[in-house]
This record gives sequence, structure tokens and C-alpha cells, in this order.
Amino acid sequence: QLQLVESGGGLVQPGGSLRLSCAASGFTSDYLAIAWFRQAPGKEREGVSCMRSSDGWTYYADSVKGRFTSSRDNAKNTVYLQMNSLKPEDTAVYYCAAALLATPNSIRWYWPSKYDSWGQGTQVTVSS
Repeated sequence: QLQLVESGGGLVQPGGSLRLSCAASGFTSDYLAIAWFRQAPGKEREGVSCMRSSDGWTYYADSVKGRFTSSRDNAKNTVYLQMNSLKPEDTAVYYCAAALLATPNSIRWYWPSKYDSWGQGTQVTVSS
């Protein structure tokens, strides 16, 4: 079984940066993609990025393109989300999720139903 643990959230001022981490343990060779989602109070869960395990290709939501970057350290079984130029509207609980059965494509990568294992989430608050 694959377990995911997020860390790195916190309070940051607008324009600031944070780096989130998603550490995988268990059957780490099984996941086909790792995604980041976020959910703000009263809103639906939103896909932020999705990195394919095979080649590292990453999809990004339009709302974060140019500001957020996903990367990975295979030796540590960890995926990162570097968030720069943060805005108050980026405030949310951020989750990482793993796809185990099929690799999400460019049309469906942001569907939460495509992911089989989820972390517990980490709070990101952007406020002055």
C-alpha cells in the first residue's frame, strides 16, 4: 500500500514563496503519476499539477502556470511543489495524490477520481 505525507505548508505574505513536499512510502514503484490538488473552504477540490512518473512530464492548471513548479527526488521518493508569487487566492489545503491504475492524460489529469491514494493535506495561507 502506498502512503503519502505532505509537509511544508504555512502562512506566507502575498508575493512570497513556499515549497511543499509529498513523501511516498510503501509500494513507491507502483504509482504512475503524482498530482497536487487544493481545496479552499466552500470550493471544490482543484487540480494544481500532475507529474507523470515515466518521464516527469507535468501538467499545470492555468491559474498556477509560471508560478508553481513540480519536481521530484527519486532517491527520497519525494515530489515537491515550489510555489512562487503566491496570491491570497492560493490559500487552501493542499493535497498530493497518486494514480496507481492508469496514467491521467491531458484531459483528465485534474479529475480527483483518477487518483487512488491521497495524503492528509497541508494548509497554505497567503495573507498580509
